[in-house]
Formats: sequence, structure tokens, C-alpha cells
Amino acid sequence: MTLRISMWSGPRNISTAMMRSWENRADCSVVDEPFYAYYLNKTKSPHPYFDEVLAAQSSDYKEVAKQLTSDKVCTPIQYQKHMTHHMLAGESLEWTRQLTHCFLIRAPEQVVNSYTNSRGVCTVEDIGIIRQAELYRAVSAITGQNIPVIDSNDVLKQPKRILSELCTQLNIPFSEQMLKWPSGTRASDGVWAPHWYHSVQQSTGFGPYIEKQISLNESQKAVVEEVTPYYRSLYENRLGQ
Repeated sequence: MTLRISMWSGPRNISTAMMRSWENRADCSVVDEPFYAYYLNKTKSPHPYFDEVLAAQSSDYKEVAKQLTSDKVCTPIQYQKHMTHHMLAGESLEWTRQLTHCFLIRAPEQVVNSYTNSRGVCTVEDIGIIRQAELYRAVSAITGQNIPVIDSNDVLKQPKRILSELCTQLNIPFSEQMLKWPSGTRASDGVWAPHWYHSVQQSTGFGPYIEKQISLNESQKAVVEEVTPYYRSLYENRLGQ
């Protein structure tokens, strides 16, 4: 029986590097942002590759949920990379009962800075941190799982330790293959990869943690201030403390 792992992250949060890490395991296949087309179809948000995403994926929420829980998988583990802002309020989360979950977080000021550099603008809704905290509470209640949380800075500082702890929490063996991977593109990458995945396609492992000085304008600071309490609520429960 396949173990389906659902990793919930916001954008600009080493989420694609994490997907590379899991895909490099011999026993794991991956799914890249399966609800992206649903999100774009509902919100009409002017993301890069808008038309291509809609053409590449189902935009039917129930159909995607069914695919993620019932489609046959040829590997012992399936890793699903999910963006929290794609999960719009009002939809049933009952399908998550069939999955094993984990959450990937990142300091809001780092997310806002990176996201703005990529798209030029950044709103509270764009980065999904509030939604991430809501999903953590909702999925925890539905599944009864003590869901592990990992912070991206901790991963970059100590990748082997954090990933080992995560695997222990998920009741699977850690693999050294999770620490290094070949550079380049993947057939599993979403069609949006040419816009978002430049750095990770050149990578061969998690990059070193580098303390950066971040300068934010007033609008960016307001976003950070609004989402920080939600980030902190998850940060307090993270692995690796």
C-alpha cells in the first residue's frame, strides 16, 4: 500500500527543493502542485503560465482530490507538494483523511521579500501563511494526526538532522539520497517551472543557509505584520528545537 505524504507549504519556501529531495529517493514519486489549475480557474489571478496551467491540469477540485487519494501509484511512497494558498476556503477537506501530512514553513519577511522579487507584488493572500495555519488546525482535527512542522531555515542549517526527524515522525526510514540530487529539469515539474524553478534546476542539494539583510517597504512590512502571528503558531511546534 502506498504511503501518500502531503506537504503543505507557501510559495518561495524551498518547497521545490524539498520535492527534489523526496523524488530522489528510490522508493518515492512526486506530484507537483495539483490544485494550481483549480486555484487559477477560481481566482483568475494573473499568474505566469496561466493558460498553460489550466490546459495541463484538471481544475475540478473534487476530481483532483479523487486523483490524489485513489489513483494507482507505482512507488511505495508518493510525495504531494501542495501550496496552501491554492486551497480556497469553503471546499471539503475530508479527502485529507486518507493522507499523511507535514507542513513546511518559512519566516514571513523572507517569503515576502522573495515573492516580491519574483512577481513584483505581494499580498497576504499570495503567500498563504494565514491559510497554512488554518489548514494545520483543520487537517489535524480531521485526521487526528500529530502533524510534523519543519522550518526551511532549519532544513538549510541541518538538512540531515531535520529530514531524519521528519522521516521518523512519518514512520519511514531516512535515506541519504534525500540530501543530493542531479541538476536539471524533471518530467514531474509543473508547466510553470520555466518561470519559478530556475534556481532549483541548477541545484544539486539544499543550499547553505545564508543570513541576509532584508529591506522591506511599508506595504511589505504590513503583510509581514499581519501574517506573523500565524507563522509563529506553527513555528512553536516545529521539529528540531
